[in-house]
Amino acid sequence: MKHAIITTLVLGTAALAAPAKADTLDIVKQRGMVTCGVSQGVAGFSAPDDTGKWSGFDIDICRAVAAAALGDADKVSYVPLSTNERFTALQSGTVDLLSRQTTWTLSRDAGLGIRFVGTAYYDGQGFMVRKELDIDSALKLSGATVCTEQGTTTEQNVADYFGANKLKYEPVVIDSADAIVKAFDTGRCDVYTTDASALYAQRLKLADPAAYVVLPEIISKEPLGPAVRQGDDKWFSIVRWALFALVEAEELGITQANAEAGLTSANPAIRRFLGAEGDSGQQLGLDPRWSYNIVSKVGNYGEIFERNLGQSSELKIDRGINALWNAGGLMYAPPVR
Repeated sequence: MKHAIITTLVLGTAALAAPAKADTLDIVKQRGMVTCGVSQGVAGFSAPDDTGKWSGFDIDICRAVAAAALGDADKVSYVPLSTNERFTALQSGTVDLLSRQTTWTLSRDAGLGIRFVGTAYYDGQGFMVRKELDIDSALKLSGATVCTEQGTTTEQNVADYFGANKLKYEPVVIDSADAIVKAFDTGRCDVYTTDASALYAQRLKLADPAAYVVLPEIISKEPLGPAVRQGDDKWFSIVRWALFALVEAEELGITQANAEAGLTSANPAIRRFLGAEGDSGQQLGLDPRWSYNIVSKVGNYGEIFERNLGQSSELKIDRGINALWNAGGLMYAPPVR
């Protein structure tokens, strides 16, 4: 089974779990699989279907890393992790990579023994309410009960926002996103707050999604991205440049459909990017065509955004600030050369 669901934090072969300063790439090659920590199920980002096959934006990040490291995007085992489990699983070596709607903050990047490799999705915290409440602004939420997920940045953000605007509220802190959806759907709280992207995803789980609206206010910066353990610079570079390659491919106009033709392109930048000339993979310890493997098997950044989150998906989220830098957005990658 190519897309394995692992429901325990202890892998069957403990000997292959990576200690803090092990060479993760060697372990991944020995194992023949990248072990990726993901959510327990968020539409558009990481969720299994009825057959156990995982898909989503965060899943495609994992697949891009596997394509770069192993030449096969399907060689990934997915470990569903709660918010409370995610950092411990990465620190302990249970997963090689965390790709799970996780905000890059100073305390996490400097104080947990992990390193964020870059921003895969620029997000911000928002609010969702029932349309029948006829509320069009978060500034009208004084006195509301607000559901937040335990162990996330949303708890502090909402406290700061309500405090700064002299609004009263009653927090309802719950330990999982699915439990919040049930509480919100049954009226236990008036407001659901989390990253705006997750609100669009979780709305699909409500009994009547059309009865709810996401308010316009974004109250925080939530740069979401993959993370690895500290102490393995080679693996850090591989995951970082896998992410950058997705963005660079879109800027160069290289897609899953035309990647093969790009190997003989008249444009030398495209040939170099795809590994038809030069050997950028040597510096990463990868195959010369590592970036070709990513794009030909997974697509470019725009493709994975569109199919998982964009207008071709159920979520229908606009690219907005997640557009390329030359299209009015923030997505920018150093050149792969």
